[in-house]
Amino acid sequence: MEYLSISQTAEKWGITRRRIQRLCSDGRIPGATKIGSYWAVPADAEKPRDKRIKSGRYIKTNDKILL
Repeated sequence: MEYLSISQTAEKWGITRRRIQRLCSDGRIPGATKIGSYWAVPADAEKPRDKRIKSGRYIKTNDKILL
């Protein structure tokens, strides 16, 4: 299996290196492994969907836990 570095993956997907690091540490890129202090991303990995809020507003939920 061929692996890409964080920089190569960031260039391929058009997002920042820091975002790739965050996706790897959150486990959102299947097959990404940490080798020492570096991440190795499989060359055939697909870019995960962006789950961040894009509307510019935070939608409140009433999920309060009562103790």
